[in-house]
Amino acid sequence: MTKTQETNRPDIVLIGAGIMSATLGVFLKELEPSLTISMIETLHDCGLESSDGWNNAGTGHAANCELNYTPQRADGSIDISKALEVNTEFDISRQLWSFLVTKGAIPDPSAFIHPCPHMSFVWGDANVAFLHARFKEMSAHHCYSGMEYSEDRTKIAEWAPLIMEGRQEGQPVAATRIVTGTDVDYGALTHLLVSHLANQPGFAAKYNRKVVELHRADDGRWLVSAEDTYDGAIETLSAKFVFIGAGGGSLSLLQKSGIPEGKGYGGFPVSGIWLRCDVDAISHRHHAKVYGKATSGSPPMSVPHLDTRIIGGKQSLLFGPYAGFSSKFLKHGSLEDLFTSLNGDNIVPLLDVARDNLQLTEYLIGQVMQSADHQFATLKQFFPKAVKQDWQKAVAGQRVQTIKPHQSSGWFKHEEGVLEFGTEVVSAADKSIVALLGASPGASTAAHIALEVLQRCFDQQLTDGGWLSRLRTIIPTFGIDLTIDAEACRATRASTAAALKIENI
Repeated sequence: MTKTQETNRPDIVLIGAGIMSATLGVFLKELEPSLTISMIETLHDCGLESSDGWNNAGTGHAANCELNYTPQRADGSIDISKALEVNTEFDISRQLWSFLVTKGAIPDPSAFIHPCPHMSFVWGDANVAFLHARFKEMSAHHCYSGMEYSEDRTKIAEWAPLIMEGRQEGQPVAATRIVTGTDVDYGALTHLLVSHLANQPGFAAKYNRKVVELHRADDGRWLVSAEDTYDGAIETLSAKFVFIGAGGGSLSLLQKSGIPEGKGYGGFPVSGIWLRCDVDAISHRHHAKVYGKATSGSPPMSVPHLDTRIIGGKQSLLFGPYAGFSSKFLKHGSLEDLFTSLNGDNIVPLLDVARDNLQLTEYLIGQVMQSADHQFATLKQFFPKAVKQDWQKAVAGQRVQTIKPHQSSGWFKHEEGVLEFGTEVVSAADKSIVALLGASPGASTAAHIALEVLQRCFDQQLTDGGWLSRLRTIIPTFGIDLTIDAEACRATRASTAAALKIENI
């Protein structure tokens, strides 16, 4: 491994070339065009890990259909607070994309987004009762205007014929549908965003570069050393601000930074497997994303769903995901990732989570041990007439569930760990570096996460005399709670639907 003497001094370094880094980069360049930004990526192109279209469900998570966002309370009522939070976070993404389409930065929204109804589908008396209670709660709120509910088998078959054909007669079934849902190809979107950035002065994407060192210089700037994956040459960049948006690779980079705020964080990898159908005669008869109920003890990403996917102009179906296990933190990572992430600070939180989540452990073991026949039997619960030879197995993107450290309660204070299923933004006290950890809801709320980074680390610039007026041009509802302001919610959805050529009610 040889060293070069080249040292660059960009204002911003984005580590990772996925949807998260691309979105933050777009925000920063729109707010301050004079900023110089370098994006560093280990692979040969952008959007090849979790952002790739085949590595995620592309749901455009608006919490329309994902039943894990609406838990049932002990008294039988339905808590929709998390669903509303995610639902309106997706509006932020829609506003950013609409802004870029309107200004011509994205020529055609159909290159990455398509209208696709979102459905929830259940069977069995208890599940039907749950879905009906959920519908009553959600449809009463303006954020879910237009949601439909049916227990009529003929009506559900009109919405999604494949899930009803061949289904057992007399089986109680119910479904909700909202036609304003979307299918999003986040890989294509990432390419569009990075292409937009690359057309501006002061931006450089550096591919085939793996970050091997990350530490603070005496002048307070961050020194980011990246190794060329072909010839081993090292390039060191000196940056005012670093964003670690490297998906499963973020944890190790956070550890390299040495910031005290990152102490004790760990991660547990969960891989995913899809069944994929590219047979046009089948895929063109199903136009919806249909989510069911998760198996007890399963992580949120493992909620079973039968999805319409439109990638590269071709319509396919995905079913799954089935959880698997790999010690890799990235799909293109190393089998040593999990083991090299362990240290004296996070081993206790990790063991603590293992002790407190035995049901999840049992679920993952059961999934890993499933045969192909068992996996296909699960598909047939959703699509009774599925034929095995029409489906092929595909590996989804690798996810890393965050293990978050915290102090125990009670008189004996000690370090504990908690399994964090959402996204976690970890920033240094001086706001000079931030890492994004976690897996869900991920890409769909990238714009909301980018806003959180801006508010946390660039608050001095977000003033009336600074970036604020420009930010409100990009995100007109910035500072407005769309879960409360029904008029603003309806207005932004109408305008973004028109710009993105998707459905509105």
